[in-house]
Amino acid sequence: MSKSQYPPCLREALSGFNVKPTGNVEWDRAILDRCKRGQQSALSSFTKLSPVIDKIQREVAKANAVSYDLADPDNYKAHVELFIAIANNIVLAPQRRHFEIDDHNKQVLRFLMYYFNGCPLAEEVFPGRGYKLHKNILLQGGVGVGKTMLMQVFAEYLRRTGNPRAFFNVSVTQMVNYYTIHNNIDRFLYNEEGSTGFKINPVNLCLNDIGVENRPFYGIDTLTIVNDFLHARNEIWTTSDVDRKCAHLTTNLTIEQLKQLFEQKDGYGRIIDRFKTYNIIPITGQSRR
Repeated sequence: MSKSQYPPCLREALSGFNVKPTGNVEWDRAILDRCKRGQQSALSSFTKLSPVIDKIQREVAKANAVSYDLADPDNYKAHVELFIAIANNIVLAPQRRHFEIDDHNKQVLRFLMYYFNGCPLAEEVFPGRGYKLHKNILLQGGVGVGKTMLMQVFAEYLRRTGNPRAFFNVSVTQMVNYYTIHNNIDRFLYNEEGSTGFKINPVNLCLNDIGVENRPFYGIDTLTIVNDFLHARNEIWTTSDVDRKCAHLTTNLTIEQLKQLFEQKDGYGRIIDRFKTYNIIPITGQSRR
């Protein structure tokens, strides 16, 4: 909660008892209640734990920080221009292509720009679809419509602006190749190599082109590896602390095709249910290649 959202009356009431607010409204109200009742023993217990609450507040604030205030139209326009410059001069330059904004991707670009900067306006871009800031991204559309390219540019844009929501772009082929070398895909999941105890170090990822190819690879098929990836990353997403790590996806398949595909490996429907943790965003149009 920002300082502007914290109730001024609560701050004033606490100051009357010489108590410093932690910033957590529920906790501070509980302390105020003890103060008013004169429960010194209980107040002492709360006071001793206040530094813990204070640390939690800082962690939450950091995780939910809005990188830039894109609610300001001028800021939004500037960031879009930066995005286009990165696309044209870095990501698409080797192909001698330029990024084009049209009716097929304009609103998707707006949503993703708001989303990756933690701007609540993201949830208003597509009314009725139920898109949320806390969910992962799944871009769905035909071959060549610009799904992977969009995520490539955003990955570069987020990295260069120092955004904590920055992610690595990886392909299913790359992940399968890693599996053939290491006999696991830990780097794409919990990233426990070199850690101590049970500490995990997952990173934000975007896995591109899921469901496109399924072929045996050293005794295991691609679909099995992707299935394991989705299970593990969903577990990471649901059990992680305030610094939630995301695993975004792109696919050429429709949602119905994805359901049919993954039901082959998951008879319990767990993977299908976990697609509910994604903002499933269709991109229309013809191939841009």
